[in-house]
Amino acid sequence: MKRVVLKKDVLVALLEISRHLHPNEAIVLLRGREVEQDIVLEEVLLAPASVYGKGFSEFRLDMLPMDFSLVGVAHSHPSGIPIPSVEDLNNMIGKVLIIVVAPYSNKSCIAAYNSRGECLQIIVESSGG
Repeated sequence: MKRVVLKKDVLVALLEISRHLHPNEAIVLLRGREVEQDIVLEEVLLAPASVYGKGFSEFRLDMLPMDFSLVGVAHSHPSGIPIPSVEDLNNMIGKVLIIVVAPYSNKSCIAAYNSRGECLQIIVESSGG
């Protein structure tokens, strides 16, 4: 996997959810698909029984749907530091981890990582494209 392709409405949703829950951390599931070497993120899903706190966010794994279109998870870092912690990587679901950082204003506030913590290129495409 070389790139993460965000649909424009996914970018907007990640920024708005993170901004709304600030100063607490947000966490969401990402639905999408693999296209060649890319992961295309098409939808943001709120996990049942999610908890949003200062310095943490979580959801119950036993309440997740059996959904093979889930390709990753996104959460916010209100601190503004876009680097995944060891805990972030160890609790990652799917193939991509997105971190959204304050001030949650544009694409530059989002970083993507694989399960090894390697930074992935992010491309934003229009919802129609």
